[in-house]
Amino acid sequence: MATEQQKVVHRFKSPFDVETAAGGEGWEQMYPYYFRFSEENREWEDGMLWYQDGVHHPEVLYPFDTITHECWRTALGQYNSRIFAIPPAYGIEQRIVNGYLYIAAVPVSSEQRMQERVEVFMRRAGNYYQNWDQLFDRWKIKMTDLIEKLEKLEIPHLPRLESDDIVMEARGISSGWRLVEAYNTIIENMFEAWQYHFEMLNIGYAAFLNLFMFCKQAFPGIKDDLIAQMVAGSELLFFRPDDELKRLAQLGLDLGIADKLRSPRKPEDILADLRHDPAADKWVESLDEIWHPWFYFSNGAGFYHHHRSWIDDLTVPWAALTGYIDRLEKGENLSRPKQEILDRRERLTSEYRELLPTDGDRLAFDENINLARLVAPYIEDHNFYVEHWHHTVWWNKIREFGDRLVEGGFLEDREDMFFMNRWEIGEAFADMVASWASGGPSGGQKIWKKKVAERKQIFSALHEWAPLPALGPVPEEITEPFTVMLWGITTERVRSWLGLGAAVAENEIQGVPASPGVAEGRARVVLSSNEISLIEQGEILICPITAPSWGPVFSKVQAAVSDIGGMMSHAAIVSREYGLPAVVGTGTGTRRIKTGDMVRVDGNTGMVTILPKQ
Repeated sequence: MATEQQKVVHRFKSPFDVETAAGGEGWEQMYPYYFRFSEENREWEDGMLWYQDGVHHPEVLYPFDTITHECWRTALGQYNSRIFAIPPAYGIEQRIVNGYLYIAAVPVSSEQRMQERVEVFMRRAGNYYQNWDQLFDRWKIKMTDLIEKLEKLEIPHLPRLESDDIVMEARGISSGWRLVEAYNTIIENMFEAWQYHFEMLNIGYAAFLNLFMFCKQAFPGIKDDLIAQMVAGSELLFFRPDDELKRLAQLGLDLGIADKLRSPRKPEDILADLRHDPAADKWVESLDEIWHPWFYFSNGAGFYHHHRSWIDDLTVPWAALTGYIDRLEKGENLSRPKQEILDRRERLTSEYRELLPTDGDRLAFDENINLARLVAPYIEDHNFYVEHWHHTVWWNKIREFGDRLVEGGFLEDREDMFFMNRWEIGEAFADMVASWASGGPSGGQKIWKKKVAERKQIFSALHEWAPLPALGPVPEEITEPFTVMLWGITTERVRSWLGLGAAVAENEIQGVPASPGVAEGRARVVLSSNEISLIEQGEILICPITAPSWGPVFSKVQAAVSDIGGMMSHAAIVSREYGLPAVVGTGTGTRRIKTGDMVRVDGNTGMVTILPKQ
């Protein structure tokens, strides 16, 4: 039920009143029960505000792909509620409606309980803050060790007869058991990766939140983007793949192979030829040196199996590479304006510090600024290790289990496994191994092919349904910190969904000012990574949300606008680091703006204006 702190003034449709998408009947059976709204839990579920998670899960969820958000449901929640005891917030609950993920922040509604948590948080988080760099170094070792274990994982076939070695070496364990063991191991590996993912993340965001809260109180009326600029200028790991492409572009020019790199053929074919070209030896050697891990970079956010990485599809990095060659030939400087960003950071910090009346205030300000800058690299860098490097290896390794299901006659194609959830695949392997062991027939060979065929039709129908932005009652104020900073879900944003926001002109779209500056130019609407290669120099990027591997785009466009995200979303952070005006959380930018429209992006006010046609 809504608490007194969450006094309801308006509400969206109840999740229990949402109609099934036409043609999508039976979608519920694709997902585990705990992801579905239930009559048993109706009183609580119908009293919460649920919003569609467009930041991480904007697409219909393949049944198997629910594993990524299942991992973060547990990991985020445990670190908030049970480990670091972040005072104002427990975890984030998840439910699926018509294939789309909806989430709700669980607040700490008791003031007494909140105060009890403060002491625990200060002591436990303080230990991490005091030893941040050393703990981050240990964290990297834990993640790389986990990736190495994943790479070495062997997925056995089920032979007609086991080899003599089983007997002669007295192994005592069959290939069937090893297959089941391998599947359990790879699932546990994913969950362990997400345990590490949130080990330092929530308290990292808490450090940002402390800075924002201090500044809001000390400097009434200060804009969020000005506070964020005081933390900008970190040397982020996410820039490394893009920097390597720029280096390869320069090397290609130096070696005289630029035209070969720009050949109008598939990148994989070009690279295959270069490996036999003496003139390209140094270039290929350089590529091979940085291939692992810098090309383990997902073209999406890493949450979906079909978001392939650079190592799987060279289209995106090759387009950036050849674009950089063109720009270098014109004498352009490809460097990010890092010094300019650092100068602005120090100027803003100094100016606001001077406004503080006491030494104590200035000391508190310094501590908050320094802590936020300390944790800033981890906030972005952890994603490279988990969602990109680890997940690239993991998704490709999991496909080998799809091969085994094909070999066992349970599926027609390895990709069909993604229409089964993780529990169902475990059932299928249990059945397949038992049938292999006994020599008897298995009904699973017919059951799963039939179910997958039905689910493909359901899945197609769900794609035609437009998810509602939110469900349930709207509290008077939305204050949960991560909801606001990462997802950009604010009281004003939710009111605008209800048509209650401040009126704007017909050609205007109000969003969150994420990176300062004003730019005018031709819009390029990009709905997926497949369209990145269409972006032309000087255009303004209009997208649902950006992915880290889109880094090369930010040196090409002059401003960015996203439908989704808050002040600490990826689009906001990277735009600030590139010195680009940016507006995030517009909600409707990609629907209202068309490629070719002239637009003005005001990163100071959060206003995007569609200009009259010339």
